[in-house]
Amino acid sequence: MQDRQIGLLLTNLGSPTSSDVKSVRKFLTEFLMDKRVVDFPYWLRFLLVRGIISPLRAPKSSAAYKRIWTSEGSPLIIESERLAESVRKKVNYPVALSMNYGEPSTESAFEQLIQQQPDLKKVIVLPLYPHYTMSSFGSAVHKIRQVYQREKYPFQLKFLPPFYHHPDYISVLSSTIQPYLDNDYDKILFSYHGIPERHLRKDEKIITQNIEKDFQMPPYNYQKQAYEMSRLTAEKLGIPKEKYEVAFQSRLTPVSKQWLKPYTTNRLETFAQNGAKKILVVCPSFINDCLETLEEIGIEEKNKFELRSGGSLTLIPCINNHPEFVATIQKWVKEVSLVDM
Repeated sequence: MQDRQIGLLLTNLGSPTSSDVKSVRKFLTEFLMDKRVVDFPYWLRFLLVRGIISPLRAPKSSAAYKRIWTSEGSPLIIESERLAESVRKKVNYPVALSMNYGEPSTESAFEQLIQQQPDLKKVIVLPLYPHYTMSSFGSAVHKIRQVYQREKYPFQLKFLPPFYHHPDYISVLSSTIQPYLDNDYDKILFSYHGIPERHLRKDEKIITQNIEKDFQMPPYNYQKQAYEMSRLTAEKLGIPKEKYEVAFQSRLTPVSKQWLKPYTTNRLETFAQNGAKKILVVCPSFINDCLETLEEIGIEEKNKFELRSGGSLTLIPCINNHPEFVATIQKWVKEVSLVDM
C-alpha cells in the first residue's frame, strides 16, 4: 500500500480544557464514567463518580493542574501535539491526534485525515500506551472502534499492539534515561500508573482468551508487563538489580483500596528513612509528561522526599517527542504498510 493511501492516528488519554474546577470536574466525570476505568455496574458507578469522587476530587485536581498548567495549556495535550507534529514533518502521509476523553475527538481526527487524503485506504492507530490494560489501551481501542463502526468510514482500521517489550521502544526509553545515569545515584525507581488489583484478573481473561482481535495481545498482565519492561530497560542500560525498583503510583482510593503494590510514595519514604540521598524516578507507563509525572512525582513526591532525606529526587522526563521515538513510529507504520503491498 502506497504512503499516500494510509493515515496515522495517534491517540492519548486526554486532559481538561482548563485548570478551573468546573473543567476538571467535567473531565473527571467523563473519564471515570468509562466502565473500563471504574468497572462497577452503571448505577453504582454513577453514584460514586457523580455523587462522590468527581465533586470531592475536582478541587484538589484543579489545584494540581494549576501547578503545571502553561500559557499554551495542558502539558499532556501540548506534548502529544508536538509528537504528532514531529512525526508529520517526517512523513508524506496525514497524521492526526485524538484523545480518548475530551478534545481533539476521534471523530474530528478521522475527518482531518480524510480531508487531507480523500483516497484514504487504511488508518493505522497507535495508542500512546506502552502496556495493555482494559482501562487504558483497551478503552482507547473500544472508543475508536465504536466511532469507526458508527460512522461507517470507508477505510480499514489497523491497531498497532502494545509495545512495552519491543526492542525499538526499549532502546528509545533507554536513550531518555541514559543522560541521568552519568552521576552517581542511590536508586532509580520505575514508577508505573497503578490499577486496582481486580483489573489484573479481568485483563488476564482478555489476554488468555484473546478477546481483543484487532491487535496482537501481550503475553502478560499489566503488572508483569511493568516488571518485564523495567528488567529489559535495566539490562539495556547496565543497571544492577540492586540499583532499581518497580513501584506503582496514582491510586484512586475511594474506588478501590486494593491497588497494585508497592506504592511509589511508600518506597520513596523508605528510601529516605534508609539514608538514600539521590533518587531518580522514571515513569514508563506515560509517553508524554502529564499531571501524574510533572505534579505527582516532580512536585509532590519530590518535595516530600527531599524534606525527609535532605537529598534530591530527579524526575526523568517522559519520551515526549524524542527524535528516536519519532523515527520508531515511522518504522512501525512502514512495517505495517508493507504487509499490505
